[in-house]
Amino acid sequence: MKNILEIKNLNLFFGENQALYDISFQLTKGKTHALVGESGCGKTMTAMSIIKLLPKSAVIKSGEIIFEGQNILNYKERELRDLRGNKIALIPQDPMTSLNPLYTIGNQILEAIMAHSRVSKHNAMRKVYEVMDLVKIPDAKNKINFYPHEFSGGMKQRIIIAMALASKAEIIIADEPTTALDVTIQKQIMDLISEIKQEFGTTVLLISHDLALVSNYADDISVMYSGHIVEEAPAREFFRKPLHPYSIALINSLPTINTLLKLKTIEGAPPSIQEKISGCKFHPRCEYCKKEICTTQNPVLEEKFEGHFSACLIK
Repeated sequence: MKNILEIKNLNLFFGENQALYDISFQLTKGKTHALVGESGCGKTMTAMSIIKLLPKSAVIKSGEIIFEGQNILNYKERELRDLRGNKIALIPQDPMTSLNPLYTIGNQILEAIMAHSRVSKHNAMRKVYEVMDLVKIPDAKNKINFYPHEFSGGMKQRIIIAMALASKAEIIIADEPTTALDVTIQKQIMDLISEIKQEFGTTVLLISHDLALVSNYADDISVMYSGHIVEEAPAREFFRKPLHPYSIALINSLPTINTLLKLKTIEGAPPSIQEKISGCKFHPRCEYCKKEICTTQNPVLEEKFEGHFSACLIK
């Protein structure tokens, strides 16, 4: 399978504090790659590095992000504008705040099309109806005149997806695309993204903390903890046999039909980027920790089985 994008040894800092450590993974064309982990682990910073939409205080000190044979990190602003939306589109985390409340949704989708396509306004308007139909927004001729507040959360997310589809982007970054949506709407949105992937061969980078959701939609998984990738595997293999203690703890904390008393939780909390932890970053919370090893040595991501990588010193 062809890799459409490759991240190599990405290191990102906020001042003297390192937020991402040698992040490396590939996106396979037409597949969904999930980045999973608790809030604050670096998932969104990794994704935003791809399109260089980072806070001003964030500095990428080393690494490469290869797309179409070129390192995106060397792009000039004009090249980045062409990349964003046109070739790599973002479905942001919160549909409630991602749309301009002062403009109709028709105008906002139209603007997205005109920004990335050299078409007349008439043809762009036809495209508006096409993408609204693709994301299953009913009665598009009337709905284009609605304002964002007249739509439900699920419909707003469909509008955001329509804007991402407007330019036929090759990669869609879906950053927690089901946040604040109820369970049935979550499934509708994820099914919609899957249908788009199948129909257009789109590659999806799915950012999520929800392993239950990821298990149904991802082809490959990278697990992040405190700025590190600690496990990477095909999704089926990952859920069949997780290797890293953090991955095992995450899966064990999922509710099941057999959960009778209380859920199993991971003790403690993820470290902030200001905390300096020697050895493995997960060792203060790890039930398998061997202090003489885990507190002094830094684990590296190693291939334990074919295509299945883990960064653990004892498992």
